[in-house]
Amino acid sequence: MKARILLGVFGGGIGLWGLWLLLGALSVDALVRLPLWLGGAVLVDDFLLVPLTLVAGWMLARWSTGPGRHRVVDAVRTTGLYVGLTTLIAIPLLVRQGKGVNPTVLPRDYLRDWLLLEATIVAAGVLGVASQRLMFRRSRASSGDIGGR
Repeated sequence: MKARILLGVFGGGIGLWGLWLLLGALSVDALVRLPLWLGGAVLVDDFLLVPLTLVAGWMLARWSTGPGRHRVVDAVRTTGLYVGLTTLIAIPLLVRQGKGVNPTVLPRDYLRDWLLLEATIVAAGVLGVASQRLMFRRSRASSGDIGGR
């Protein structure tokens, strides 16, 4: 119990130190814009990302009820998770491409690189599903189970 309290006090102290550094590093104008930006992030999360995730999960659940599809649901979920995470990480780079005071700070073609990354993730997911189906067919044929589940 003492360790938990000590860790809580330590974490609170680190948080206060971070707040002190934030307040010292930002101007008054930036401190006014920060809550607006954070509020916008909460609104985008609640009204865009959560409904999209719920719809995607519902569609995956409906799709997975088909014959033999329950075996690939995990691979589809994992592929979707990785595509979503890398997209969230890439959004600031895609939005700020070539903008700002110094356009050479982001000289790469981030859209092309992001599309290549997503294509690679989807290809890996497809290969995973294909290998899983192939292994299931081999194991089923070798076990002598031809007619049923």
